[in-house]
Amino acid sequence: MGTGSYSTITYAVAESIATITLNRPHARNGFTLAMADELGAAITAADLDDEVRVVLLTAAGDYFCVGMDFAEPSIGDTEDPDWDEPSTRVARPMVNANKPVIVAIQGPAVGVGISMTLAADFRLVSERARFGFVFARRGLFPEGGSTWFLPQLVGLAKAKEWMLTGRVFDADEALAAGLVTSVHPPEDLLPAAYALARDLAVHIAPTSAAVIRRALVAMTAHGSPEAAFALDRRTIPHAAKSSDLAEGISSFLEKRPPRFTGVPRTDLPELEDWLGFERPRGSLPDRGDHP
Repeated sequence: MGTGSYSTITYAVAESIATITLNRPHARNGFTLAMADELGAAITAADLDDEVRVVLLTAAGDYFCVGMDFAEPSIGDTEDPDWDEPSTRVARPMVNANKPVIVAIQGPAVGVGISMTLAADFRLVSERARFGFVFARRGLFPEGGSTWFLPQLVGLAKAKEWMLTGRVFDADEALAAGLVTSVHPPEDLLPAAYALARDLAVHIAPTSAAVIRRALVAMTAHGSPEAAFALDRRTIPHAAKSSDLAEGISSFLEKRPPRFTGVPRTDLPELEDWLGFERPRGSLPDRGDHP
């Protein structure tokens, strides 16, 4: 899907960064079923584009996303055997992506507006950002796997407090708890997010990023480091024979930016095999299913 194929978001690629922008500022970027599907499609498109090294998600206007837009279709046909709740349609491709994901949150992010970002690697926010896991105050339940992600990020006690009270809190509290990476003046937010994205795009080997971001999530399911030891037995021999390792060492010794050529989609085995879990429904297709 190209830039003109979306109705609720925009999509553009420059400097190896895919920028996905929520684009319903007239509705404070309220989340709809169409937005869920388009975000999932855009994240997948970015992950399958070998020119893209980093995904950056942001929003147009003063609000990031105020949650579900109840004036628009937001659930879909729950009787369909292939149905997934809408936030999962965003979170699943995000967590299964091989590319680092940065979110720049310039204003309020409430309900699904924050829960759909929890699978990202970085959340940079404006001083004006506000957050709320307000589900209980609306008679709703948390979604997008947020009952798993949030305790991983901030601990069980803080996750219970935020979700059970449903209260809205500010950027400083979010930073102190570990929900966000950094807080910036509004005018500095996007420059900081793009600076991080460019640093990752230029200096980080894409294959290393793919293994790291997905292994860190997968290893949380295990009660001991044995699973990580078993993974290391596969990843380290692979890395030792890769051209990226030689380039990483050469660029360091020569004091120059690296020129990594490894491509996660073609130069890594199926990471599900390494990580020891089956490919979930709705995840990326097999290599043979796309160019």
